[in-house]
Order: sequence, then C-alpha cells, then structure tokens
Amino acid sequence: MIDKKELEALVRLLDDPDQEIYDHVESKLLSLGEAIIPTLEQEWENLFDAVTQQRIENIIHKIQFTNCKEDLKIWNLSGSFDLLQGLLIVNKYQYPDLDEQKIINQLETIKRDAWLQLSYDISPLEKIKILNHIFYTIYGFSGNTTNHQDPQNSYLNLVLESKKGNQILLAVIYAIIAQKLDIPVFGVNLPQHFVLAYKDDIEASKLGAEHENGVLFYINAFNKGFTFKRRDIDVFLKQLNLEPRAEFYEPCTNTDIIKRILRNLISSYEKLGYSDKVKEVTELLVMLD
Repeated sequence: MIDKKELEALVRLLDDPDQEIYDHVESKLLSLGEAIIPTLEQEWENLFDAVTQQRIENIIHKIQFTNCKEDLKIWNLSGSFDLLQGLLIVNKYQYPDLDEQKIINQLETIKRDAWLQLSYDISPLEKIKILNHIFYTIYGFSGNTTNHQDPQNSYLNLVLESKKGNQILLAVIYAIIAQKLDIPVFGVNLPQHFVLAYKDDIEASKLGAEHENGVLFYINAFNKGFTFKRRDIDVFLKQLNLEPRAEFYEPCTNTDIIKRILRNLISSYEKLGYSDKVKEVTELLVMLD
C-alpha cells in the first residue's frame, strides 16, 4: 500500500503540463484503487488549482466506474439472483456514495405496511389490490408521464424519493416488495413496455390451458397496478405488428431487467447529448454479455 507522502507527491505531479508524465501518474493512481479515494478527496479540498482539482475528480470517477463494472460483472457471473443488488450497482454508477442501507430500509418500510394488511388466505387478485393500495394510494407512486425520458427515472434512490419513475423502475420496485411478501410477481420484457406477471403454477394448473405458462394475470405498474389478461398482450402485439413469442408472456431474468434499465439510460443520455455517459453505460451493458 502506498504511503500518504508518496500519494501527496503523486497528486502534486497532476498539474504537470507534460502529457506523458501526467499519464504515468494517472495510471499509478488508478492502479491503487478505491483505498486512495478519501486521500484524493482531502487533497482536492486543499487545492486552489482548478485543473488539478478536475484531474482528481476524473481519477476518482475512473476508479469508481471500474469498481462498478467489476461489481456488475461479478453479480451477473454469480447468478444474478438478487435483483435489488443489481439495481444498487447500477445506481452507484451515478451515485457512488449511495447509502444502500437507506434504500433497503425504505423498501422494508413499504413491505411492512403491506404485510400488516395482508392475509394469506385471500385470493391473488385481493393480494394485488392491497399491494396497489399501499404502493399507489398510501405511498403515492406514479408514472412520470411529463418527463418520461429523464435518466433520473432509472435510478432507484431518486424514484424512491420522488415516487415517480419510468415503467421498468416502478415495476421493479413493485416486484421486489411483492417478492419480499412471498407474492409471486415477476417482470415481463414486452416490446416498448415492461409489465409484471403473477405466476403461480399450482393455482394456474387448476384453471386450465389458458394459464399453461403458470401466469394467472398481468400487472401494469405504470398504470396504478391495473391487471389484465394474456389476450390483452395479444392485442398489444398485434398493434405493434409483432408475432407472439413466449418471452413476451413469461417472466424474464434479473439480468434481462438490468439490461433493459441500462438501455433506457443509454437512450436517455443520447437524447441529452451526454456522449461520455452513453459510452460508459454501454460498457456496463457489455459486462452482462
């Protein structure tokens, strides 16, 4: 581990006009990883040179971005079982100092309030009705229809604060809370839309061929938890001139969900002209291939 004096000496070299020297110093600092970030932040505060401050900011960002890519790669390779963890990793791309425990506590509070009203001998539709009441009426979640393309709609911490988000973030928050309550609600990767499926193979087997994929009904989290049937997806696909495919009716993987969130971010940043962010988020997407 590099000592503090050596680190300070490297920081002093960051204002060197010789590009070769700067590149060497930057490479050395990047190799030291996140352990040096607190010292770099302290050095930044003690500087009055805007150029060096900007260079420190860039190095800190590069370190944090490298960590974000690696975390996402590990999450995917380890099975991507925890959807919330995948969301938190994406969130830390834009907000590297994110308080993860605060996010977890917010979700647990919503879950607890729903749990207090639920009874496990009620029907699936009744469970969803109660969850809708908690999610939309008590907590006031709604779709951001006025600024739907804003990248802020794709970051979990901001959606939990504002109670407004795009289709996929609202659906994912809804699904995470449902699953915490042992309600089998999962994401469905529809074209131009993202919905939820209530999938219960045991209940579906009692209802015949119409529910052969185990899905009892679907939920539109962007429209206050409105429930609908398979035939409504048929109509939707017909309007888009798309042939029905199994993946349009069945739950997708957690990796598919995170991929779609990243694609939404890429689209949002492209519209804003943030080419650097488009490049970086594309790199995150590659980590899931």
